[in-house]
Amino acid sequence: MSSSATADPGGRSSTSIALPNSAAALALAGPAEATLRQVEALTGASLVLRGLDLWIAARPRQLQRATALVEMLRPLWDQGQAIGPVDLQTALQALDTDRGEEHRALGEHVLARSQSGQLLRPRTLRQKTYVEAMERHDLTLALGPAGTGKTFLATVLAVRMLNERKVQRLILTRPAVEAGERLGFLPGDLQQKVDPYLRPLYDALHALLGAERTSALLEKGVIEVAPLAYMRGRTLADAFVILDEAQNTTSAQMRMVLTRLGENSRMVVTGDPTQLDLPPGVTSGLNEAAEVLEGVEGVAICRLSAADVVRHPLVQRLVTAYAQRDARRQPRRP
Repeated sequence: MSSSATADPGGRSSTSIALPNSAAALALAGPAEATLRQVEALTGASLVLRGLDLWIAARPRQLQRATALVEMLRPLWDQGQAIGPVDLQTALQALDTDRGEEHRALGEHVLARSQSGQLLRPRTLRQKTYVEAMERHDLTLALGPAGTGKTFLATVLAVRMLNERKVQRLILTRPAVEAGERLGFLPGDLQQKVDPYLRPLYDALHALLGAERTSALLEKGVIEVAPLAYMRGRTLADAFVILDEAQNTTSAQMRMVLTRLGENSRMVVTGDPTQLDLPPGVTSGLNEAAEVLEGVEGVAICRLSAADVVRHPLVQRLVTAYAQRDARRQPRRP
């Protein structure tokens, strides 16, 4: 419920937004009211929390923008969910491109709840499109820079389908490609050598299921985390398969794993085309597949960008800076 006051002599107006409870107030304010200060910096408005009433004061246009931004985030703070810098930036981008209503629906598109109680959901509009593509297609290719949630969102959906018994197994795989170091110099047997390459997949499982349940499902074979080489010759039926770091597959490897797809299975292939560790002159299987499979029925190809980075806000700026550098280095066409 909101109420407005008349403009003061300086041309500023104010409005208040009633918050449902203290949990919502704490979520909206953030630690030491850091979130309110960020909204002020982004909109030029002044925000003051008095009990369960949020007062916003600004010139009319700033007031409208700040109020709209807070309302867009209502699905989050209304449930007591923390609001981070990424949520503010993506909401503001949607507001500035007249996609506010679409973005507001993101907060209601909950996929699962993490072990820490956090509601897991797509946080940008392209992430929402990506999740919907995975839900509707048997094969989805996701290309985009680091930090855009490609693998994590796929793992969230895979765990949900596993819990709903829509699939019987979850298989996560990635090529064990060396990035400047030799596997032979690492200690241990083959599994111990490749485990570091698979650690990001374990991290996602632990966040969703907890370490104890993850270990139990791994022992039972319900969840399998293995290097890509282990997929050869198999038929992956009744499974949700995630191929991570697919930019480091060769054409032959990509063809091999795609043709492993069995009955009642779903596959998601993720990768960042800008982070190739293949030898010079070797074609990336991911880039080739994205070209070959464009328009094939049952296949979705999603492309995420720096605007979809949901890690530290600095990561988005880093990705953009490197992309601009790469663009300058590309030879000009005559």
